[in-house]
Amino acid sequence: MDAIKENVNKIILNHHYADYLALVKAARNGAVYGAKVRFPHALVMVFLFRSGPLREKLRLIYKATRTHARNLATFAVVYKFSMICLRRTSPTGKERSFDTFLAGLIGGYTVFGRGIQSSVNQQIVIYVFARVMLALAKLTVQRRSQGGVGMGRALREKVEGNAWPVFASLSWAAVMWIFRWYPATIQPSLRSSMQYMCAILTSLIPLRQTFQ
Repeated sequence: MDAIKENVNKIILNHHYADYLALVKAARNGAVYGAKVRFPHALVMVFLFRSGPLREKLRLIYKATRTHARNLATFAVVYKFSMICLRRTSPTGKERSFDTFLAGLIGGYTVFGRGIQSSVNQQIVIYVFARVMLALAKLTVQRRSQGGVGMGRALREKVEGNAWPVFASLSWAAVMWIFRWYPATIQPSLRSSMQYMCAILTSLIPLRQTFQ
């Protein structure tokens, strides 16, 4: 056993295997993170909104967790492998400024952009998109030297003080209007949540009859 541990340690410490070990670690971390994120979410959503026997509910939870874990693990491997290839093809042998964009593009298309899109994939992409938009919004008000558009201090402070209230208000205004008049266009998970929370508001049954 000690000999096995020693050989494993030698492999881990050998820089010639660094790229291969990075791929293994990427797969592991992607799978673990995907399972940790999806399992509690699927557990709540299935038992709250799905009907049917317990066995079917457990199957749905397992399927969603497996899909999330597998896709994040696959993306992590494709992204890491692309980064390694781009670095090795670089004239300097080092990472270039656009390598992460290209690797993300390849990984995003390979894992999330092809074929029939599952609800799990849609949720992952929407989650990423929302945070990218917030990051870009924050970036625009930074100084030009930090990647921003170079707003003056007074204008920047005014934008920073009002951007979030406007964004939050318009987001809820838009989603409530769409939910009321075009509910079929809303992502299924969000639609189920809103139907549960807002049933009284959207129902034509008088409020007093709802609680009888």
